[in-house]
Amino acid sequence: MKRNQPWVGTVVLSGMLVLSACSGNNGPAEAPNAPTTPSNQENTATEGNKEPVTIEFMGHGNPNEKKIFEALIAAFEEEYPNVTVKYTSVPPGEYSQKLTTLVSSGKAPDVFYVGGSEFYRFAEAGTVLNIQSFLDQTDLFHPDNVWETALNRYRYDGSNVGAGDLYGLPKDVGPWAFVYNKTLFEEAGVAPPPAEAGAWTWDDLLEAAQQLTIDENGDGKPDQYGVGAYSLESAVWGNGGQFIDYDTGTVMVDQPEFYEAMQYVADLSLVHGVSPNQEAEQALNAYTRFLNGKLAMFAMGPWDQPAFWELPFEWDIAAWPASPNTGETATWLGSMGLAISAKSDHPQEAFDLAAFLSLDEDGQRENYQLGQAVPNLIDMARGEFLEQDKAPASRQVFLDIIEDYGRPDVPALSKDTQWIDTFWQDASKVWNGNMSAKDFTAEIQPKMQELYDKGNK
Repeated sequence: MKRNQPWVGTVVLSGMLVLSACSGNNGPAEAPNAPTTPSNQENTATEGNKEPVTIEFMGHGNPNEKKIFEALIAAFEEEYPNVTVKYTSVPPGEYSQKLTTLVSSGKAPDVFYVGGSEFYRFAEAGTVLNIQSFLDQTDLFHPDNVWETALNRYRYDGSNVGAGDLYGLPKDVGPWAFVYNKTLFEEAGVAPPPAEAGAWTWDDLLEAAQQLTIDENGDGKPDQYGVGAYSLESAVWGNGGQFIDYDTGTVMVDQPEFYEAMQYVADLSLVHGVSPNQEAEQALNAYTRFLNGKLAMFAMGPWDQPAFWELPFEWDIAAWPASPNTGETATWLGSMGLAISAKSDHPQEAFDLAAFLSLDEDGQRENYQLGQAVPNLIDMARGEFLEQDKAPASRQVFLDIIEDYGRPDVPALSKDTQWIDTFWQDASKVWNGNMSAKDFTAEIQPKMQELYDKGNK
């Protein structure tokens, strides 16, 4: 999963790329030429007189991800010498439209990234292949050794996501962690945030951020900030609030637990001045400030490791600060999936690639060693991944998020995301101080509810 959300004020706008709904039948898509006996799978896996096959794979990401997947694909082609993979890496901002165009024209890649609402719509439309029959016959798949929370993102029972057969495999599971510049903390003599959930609260965060916000040239504007792009999801969930109750379809942003958390995040900038305001963020975003050593606390996913390994200062990750009202810690847990086109002419080879990238031990090892993701394989994640001799030293935090206090990103169970997109688009009224969080959420809740009901019920 990549950082493909925009930065607005002090908030990480979590949400996957949104794809337009695709036409197709309403029922689950079964695999053309799907294997029906173990011998079929064995014949496919047997090296020897196999016809050369070329399959297309499309993903998105920054140059680091492209290099990593080029290496993974080379390893796959070495293991499956009759298969050539034509890999296309699309800039994240262009991916949704390109995939939608390819799908609607009947030219979808054999394997492609899919996540969140796009997976829901594609499964419902029959665009992606039901791969359960392939999984039932491969010795790569041991469901007890793959994160359940990741697998459930790609299950579909004909009506709902989260149950039924698998229509995709997790490319990754993306714990959104709290990262800090260890060198800045040490130089300022400030105790760093702990890895243990609940050991640090919003109050501790503010105290540390105040000590780490510095106006170096005396012009009245901070040159170094204590915290940037603080996750609204973390604040809301930790405070006992939620964006929506998916069981009832009720938008919950107008509840005190929500708007009090939102106001806390806004006040980091508006009242306390420890986080860049909108003007400062537009001049230099929080990600760049952190890379430049001018931001003490930020957020990161495992995919950020390759860039962070090159930084000239020490850094580590910690648990997100807990709400002092509840003592609870929370953050979002993203995921991007690998889906196979229901129209693929080579479903077995496409499955082999998706399985290699998601489940193969060698592929997963190369993936985490290159800094792309936490392993999908639980035993590897709890074993050699934790023993890796690279930052972050507290990499157990990634697993704590997956196993304990991470939640699916807000739009993950929506078919249509206009309701939450509208919230993020209008939230600047709070970040710039034009409205209180209480007034803003009271105003926007009916609009969000109407959009959710229209697109998802």
